[in-house]
Amino acid sequence: MSYITLIRHGQANSTAKDEASYDQLSPLGHQQSAWLGQHLRDTHQNHTRLYTGTLRRHIETADGMDTGLTPTRDARLNELEYFTLASALHTEHGVPFPTEQAHFTAHLPQVFAAWQDGILEGAPETFQSFETRVRDALTEMAAGKGPALVVTSGGLISMAMRQHLGLTIEAMANVALAIMNTSIHRLHPIGGTWSPVMFNAVPHLEMPDRHHAQTHV
Repeated sequence: MSYITLIRHGQANSTAKDEASYDQLSPLGHQQSAWLGQHLRDTHQNHTRLYTGTLRRHIETADGMDTGLTPTRDARLNELEYFTLASALHTEHGVPFPTEQAHFTAHLPQVFAAWQDGILEGAPETFQSFETRVRDALTEMAAGKGPALVVTSGGLISMAMRQHLGLTIEAMANVALAIMNTSIHRLHPIGGTWSPVMFNAVPHLEMPDRHHAQTHV
């Protein structure tokens, strides 16, 4: 078993209201990706495999990191469709889409809970299907040779943490809200099981002149 390093993509279009318009890096997102790649090279973190989802923001982040590795694109690493789920919650249950960041932090747990309970007819996939594809993808990567670098999204990373830490749905939502752009998360095999040994690390953004780049959205 080899360890897996999960990376959340760089800052995307934070003013978006739908999946398609969100799926592109902002200028800052491109810069965050380049800084992360330089950090990995400077610290000799020599991953032997690179995986990304098939979303544009995943591919742009991996390209900006310039790892020198040939990426494997895997749609199982794609993000849950928050905007689609939120729209279904609004249409079917009258819960409005948040207009302020403070409201968003309360909204995401509602979306996740309704999705898990199976009461969103407009969901593009079931919660259980999302859970299964994340587990299957990471299990296959774990069986490969050498450390794996995985560029994906915050919702998927929060699901990985749920699976390996036994998180409730509310805790999973809180974890998702905390995950920063281009943050580093690591799962390592310890005692026959997977243990999160790193979460939400942004060493490439710790310098004073980069604090502004520590973004969540």
